[in-house]
Amino acid sequence: MISDSRRRFLRRGILCAAGTPLLCSALAPSVVSAAAMSSAPITDSESPLNSLKPLTDSARLITDSERQQRRSKLSGLLAKRGVFAALIEPGSTLDYFTGVQWWLSERITAGVITAEGNSLFITPSFEESRLREMVGSTPEIMTWEEDESPFALLADWLKAASPKAGRVLLDQGVRHFIAHGLAQAAPDWQLGSAVTEVNACRMIKSDSELALMTLANSVTIAAYRAVHPLVQAGMSGPDISALMQQAQTRLGGESPSGGTQLGRGSALPHGSREPEYVNDGQIVLMDFGCAVGGYRSDISRTFVFGEANTHQQHLWDLVHRGQALAFEHARPGTPAGEVDKVVRRFYEQEGFGPGYQLPGLSHRLGHGIGLDVHEPINFVGNETTPLQPGMCLSNEPGLYIPGKYGVRLEDCLYITESGPRWFSTPSPSLANPMGD
Repeated sequence: MISDSRRRFLRRGILCAAGTPLLCSALAPSVVSAAAMSSAPITDSESPLNSLKPLTDSARLITDSERQQRRSKLSGLLAKRGVFAALIEPGSTLDYFTGVQWWLSERITAGVITAEGNSLFITPSFEESRLREMVGSTPEIMTWEEDESPFALLADWLKAASPKAGRVLLDQGVRHFIAHGLAQAAPDWQLGSAVTEVNACRMIKSDSELALMTLANSVTIAAYRAVHPLVQAGMSGPDISALMQQAQTRLGGESPSGGTQLGRGSALPHGSREPEYVNDGQIVLMDFGCAVGGYRSDISRTFVFGEANTHQQHLWDLVHRGQALAFEHARPGTPAGEVDKVVRRFYEQEGFGPGYQLPGLSHRLGHGIGLDVHEPINFVGNETTPLQPGMCLSNEPGLYIPGKYGVRLEDCLYITESGPRWFSTPSPSLANPMGD
């Protein structure tokens, strides 16, 4: 059996290996002194997380052919609505339709997809070669010099492409100064929102998207199982989070994210700024995810460090039951809001709420997920959209008791013709929170 001082020293070595030197220097003096007195220092190569291997070698990324199918679908929806084109700024939607991963700045770079099935880009002249590397030789790229107006260039293109003024829809991420500039330069054209058409494409995931999300969830689950036994008394939330970030990266996850709430901080869905440290009988709430091929996972686990008391066990069991109820009712054709209502009614019967009131479930039951961690649609009471095959959502009920603690369990699901399917297997029990 490892002694307490050796366990604390191991903890320090693990955190240093996680690439967080500030955490090492910020550890309690007793931990530092234990490390200083040891004759066998822990090196980076001895970190238990270093044995983790990537799980993502089999990932098949989204192809140009699939993106062309997406653009064709959007073009069809635009044509059905009698719209000439959609304008999309950099972000997940531009990535979804074109594969272009760009950044936002005061200089407009954007994609345009027309109802006729054409696509083109606008960018500053000095960025053309860089953009061309991403899009290949086919799409037209309109360029503007620093002393020219990109909005006048867009307006001239619209007039040349369609002598009769029409409508251009803007992705919901398009910034106000761009919408305003285009409206001023092309006053005869009507501008509107492309949110309906874009969501109709992005909400329904293809088999290749589902496969990437499955891999991302596998990475996060494996990271939880690797990190859980490393949690020790005296650790802070950031200490644990650093281990999860390292684990997900070593397992092949991209852009790992998330956080850990301890004790009273777990009663706040997104945590507290007040520092707390792991101790016996304390709730540990972890919420993490990563991406594979750009597609996200989002999984939460709650456990008690040491022995759980009767109330903690009861609260955990109620959250677990709520998650199961949501899964049972997430059927094709069911309005998404009804799934939230089923769980909320159950908690009200157990004495929580009512509604979003605390103690109880203070947030929506879940959110859509894909290239973005949060995207339409949501499991929330006023959501009337029927569930359809290919939709992907988180299922994350929680119960929060201000001033004490909270419990949240989160796994993502996707809808099939025959019902919901899990991306990750839910936590089986408080005694075995990460599963086998």
